Amino acid sequence: MNIVFMGTPDFAVPCLQALLDAGYPVTGVFTQPDKPKGRGYQLAPPPVKELALTHNIPVFQPKTLKDGEALRQIQQCKAELLVVVAYGKILPKEVLEAPRYGSINVHASLLPKYRGAGPIQWAILNGETETGVTTMRIAEGVDTGDMLEQARLQIGENETADELHDRLSVLGASLLISTIKKMEAGTLTATPQDDALATHAPMLDREMSNIDFKKPAAQIHNLVRGLSSWPCASTVYQGKRLKVYHSHLCDGKGKPGELLNYKSFIVACGDGAICFDTVQYEGGKRMSGEDFLRGRKPSENEILG
Repeated sequence: MNIVFMGTPDFAVPCLQALLDAGYPVTGVFTQPDKPKGRGYQLAPPPVKELALTHNIPVFQPKTLKDGEALRQIQQCKAELLVVVAYGKILPKEVLEAPRYGSINVHASLLPKYRGAGPIQWAILNGETETGVTTMRIAEGVDTGDMLEQARLQIGENETADELHDRLSVLGASLLISTIKKMEAGTLTATPQDDALATHAPMLDREMSNIDFKKPAAQIHNLVRGLSSWPCASTVYQGKRLKVYHSHLCDGKGKPGELLNYKSFIVACGDGAICFDTVQYEGGKRMSGEDFLRGRKPSENEILG
């Protein structure tokens, strides 16, 4: 079965690698155009492109899929199945229906929950204790296609979106191979999604990052975990922005935002308290909360925010 793969970021890499390891002929890879990266803003290839090139797979990076050229390239690759994983573009109907076996997608949630661009982050932001991946047929709506298979996993109490991302990407790769094997065996069944149970996971926004210490500690902890890579939860300490990358819940009481422990960086919240484990001060480098406070002189009853 000739497969054309469409994907762009790190999340998609294990799926492409799994297809290659399983011996499936990947006859073409579509990915987003190279983008400027780093201080020098030099063009850098997406992770999926890097993997494809190491296996001498033809790579296509169209700016649009609507001019007919992408369809011609897919046909040129003799695609029998289109596999899409975090590609980042909406696929036209003629592209979706071009391969003999159609198109399938790997989505990082238990659909119909968390349709959209940020399912991993929103699962943590909302305090979910379980999530997973879903393989599905691709429809013209956003993550609305019929479900094929699902796999579940538990979310750790202190697990960040970055850490969950890596686990889900591996789980998604395994589920993708399972789905394709069942498709080949003729045992795959599709289940329509119940739109009444659907929730949405929109793109993240910088404005989400500010910590409101009037909120419960558990909610703030979820904010830190959910925004761990971008835009990162943050507050103001002694007049400068302080980013928080890791935290955990702890005992403590005080005014919201009050620094309760000058050694362990424990801060009071509207309900409970939170400990900042890893932080980064404006203009500084990332370090432990303890090391950060060791280099400062906190005043008595200091309030953050």
